[in-house]
Amino acid sequence: MLKKSYSKTGGFCRVTFKLPAKVEAETAVLCGDFNEWSEESHVMKKLKDGSFSLTLSLPANNAYRFRYLLDGGRWENDWAADEYLPNSFGADDSVLKI
Repeated sequence: MLKKSYSKTGGFCRVTFKLPAKVEAETAVLCGDFNEWSEESHVMKKLKDGSFSLTLSLPANNAYRFRYLLDGGRWENDWAADEYLPNSFGADDSVLKI
């Protein structure tokens, strides 16, 4: 799930990325264009109900490819992404448009 909240000036958008508990993972990392696909820089917080959440402030008027890395080896897309585009690994990336 993606929740977007734009700044008053419109230059930035606070985006909350949320994964439901049904992904059944111990760890989740948000990887994408905004962090050079780092598998370490945006570790998501695991909530008591087993879901994961992370909020970022990103520059507006951009599109960002991203995916979730679960348990260090399983890639998952966001079911609420604005779009999906093929990647060079034979899968699709989620796309966030802000």
